[in-house]
Amino acid sequence: MARVDLIDPRNSKDEEIQAICEWVTEMEGRVPNHFYMEMNFPEFFKAKLAATKILWQLGELSLSEIQHVGIAVSKANSCSYCTAAFCTILNYGMKTDEDYTKSFLEDGVDIILDGRLKAIINFALKVNKDMQGITDDDVNKLRDFGLSDKGIVQLVNLVSDFASYNRLNLALETDYDYRDIWRQVGFDWKAE
Repeated sequence: MARVDLIDPRNSKDEEIQAICEWVTEMEGRVPNHFYMEMNFPEFFKAKLAATKILWQLGELSLSEIQHVGIAVSKANSCSYCTAAFCTILNYGMKTDEDYTKSFLEDGVDIILDGRLKAIINFALKVNKDMQGITDDDVNKLRDFGLSDKGIVQLVNLVSDFASYNRLNLALETDYDYRDIWRQVGFDWKAE
């Protein structure tokens, strides 16, 4: 059970909040529970989601690459909630094959054949785990795959953005409201 009140953002009269709800419903099929928690601080909710939207829409990484990073980082941070959210967007919102999404969730970067995507995910995981261990070679490898400084900054900010959502959902115990398959495959969850 969530540790803070749940406030339905769909009841807000704020047009910005309504637009955020429409955007997430398009990608996930509904408004997720963490939005209900974030409505306890609606001013930040609007600013945070606006920044997330910019990261997703105005950088060099594709939406598919972004979702792969979200899955990898969230799983590394043991956040089944966010992992499921990104799996839902990749599978439902982007019409990516469910078996592929499950394979990536289960086996991670090892199943990735595309060199660019593999480099992006490996860099993201290293930033998440050991940001001070990033080397010039790590950054140059991204450049070799076509990322400019803008794309590199976008990627580091995505890792930070995803990790902050992981912390919010883990610390405040967001009620899980995604398909159980994602936590079964990624976290060996079993129904009680």
